[in-house]
Formats: sequence, C-alpha cells, structure tokens
Amino acid sequence: MDPKAAIAALSALAHPGRLEVFRLLVRVGEQGMASGEIARATGHVPQTLSGNLAILGHAGLVASRREGRSIIYTAAYGHMSDLLGFLMEDCCAGKPEICAPLADMVAKAACCQPGAVQ
Repeated sequence: MDPKAAIAALSALAHPGRLEVFRLLVRVGEQGMASGEIARATGHVPQTLSGNLAILGHAGLVASRREGRSIIYTAAYGHMSDLLGFLMEDCCAGKPEICAPLADMVAKAACCQPGAVQ
C-alpha cells in the first residue's frame, strides 16, 4: 500500500461515527448490511450515515452492492488487510518481543482464516 492510500484510510477512520460503522461492517462479515440496518444499529441519521459511508468508500474501506431496492455495504477486507500490513511492515526492528502482543491478536483471529474449524 502506498502512503497516500494509507493516509486516506486512516483519515477516514479518524472519526467516531465512521470508525463505529466500519467496525460494525467488519463484524457482520461478507453478507454486509443495508444502510437502514446500519442506521438502526448505530443510531446515525441517514444523511450523516450516507456521508460517512461515502468517505469510507472513497478511502477503499467499504464496498457496496445493490440487492433489489437496497444498497448493501460490506467492509473491504482486502484493503483493511493491506492497511494493517502497511502499518506492520517495519515492526520490531529485530526485536520480536515488541510485536508479540500483535501476534497474539492474529492468533485470536485464526477463526477467520479459510479452512478454520469452529
């Protein structure tokens, strides 16, 4: 990921409402949520939610698709992974103990790995 894309993504997430929406979409998974459901779950008014979703979309963190009369929003997991990789690529400076807590977080997310048994 290039620094400009990372800055755009981090800027989009640097807002309480957008961060809440993004984390909700990450939790819901690939099926995503319609904007009305997101508004009900977060308590955001439709106009504010629409703006927040647009900003997250322009930053590449959220994707959308039309299903009938609804627009379904999903987290863009590939872009999220790229951002996390960008933030971690220079980690540790030869001292693995610095990043050990992050390795624990990755292990906890093993349930999300393809082929994982739950």
